[in-house]
This record gives sequence, C-alpha cells and structure tokens, in this order.
Amino acid sequence: MAYVDGFVVPLPKDKVNAYREMSRKCGEVWREYGALSFRECIADDVKPGKYTSFPQSVNLEDDEVVVFSWIEFESRAARDEINDKVMKDPRLANMMKPDELPFDGKRMIYGGFESLIEM
Repeated sequence: MAYVDGFVVPLPKDKVNAYREMSRKCGEVWREYGALSFRECIADDVKPGKYTSFPQSVNLEDDEVVVFSWIEFESRAARDEINDKVMKDPRLANMMKPDELPFDGKRMIYGGFESLIEM
C-alpha cells in the first residue's frame, strides 16, 4: 500500500497565488522523482471546533486560510529516496528557505503515514 506525507499549513489569503505557483513547481519536481501524486487543497468548509479543528491546529489568523496537502509514494523507502533528491534539487533551493515561504513554516504540521486502508 502507498505511503503518504501529509501537511497542514496556515496560508495568508493574499499569498494564495504565490503558494499556488510554488506548489506547481514543487509538484512537478516531486512527480519527476517518482511521487505517485501531489495534492494541494484549500479550505472550503473547515469550521473552528470546540476542542480541536484544522484552524485551531495551525493557530489560524483572521487573514489566513488552511491548506491541506499530501504527497503519495509507492513506499516509505521510495518516499525517503525521493524526498532526499527533492531537497537537493537546485530548482527548489529558494523555496526551502523559511523566509522565502509564502506561509509561516513554524505553524506547519506534517508527517509520514502508512496506508491503513486503500479502496
């Protein structure tokens, strides 16, 4: 079953286009190195919760929107190999610098996940 890297980020609403441009470039590189899919989704129906929610998870501010993203890989080993190549790719060097990101990277949530069910 596939292995997935998942991400949740707070994105300033006025930087959606910059994020879209960055993500397209990143997606092309990840796919070139072997990622099975690359998805970026912008919040449409994510309300603050009483105890927890997507907005609360990233300390969402009034001028921000939640972005939920994932990259799918054949396996954990493939993910590790692909991510190593991606992080060294000069086309993305500027995008890996925290002060160059169109969002607050300190509030990004991310991690790797084994598939539990695939249908």
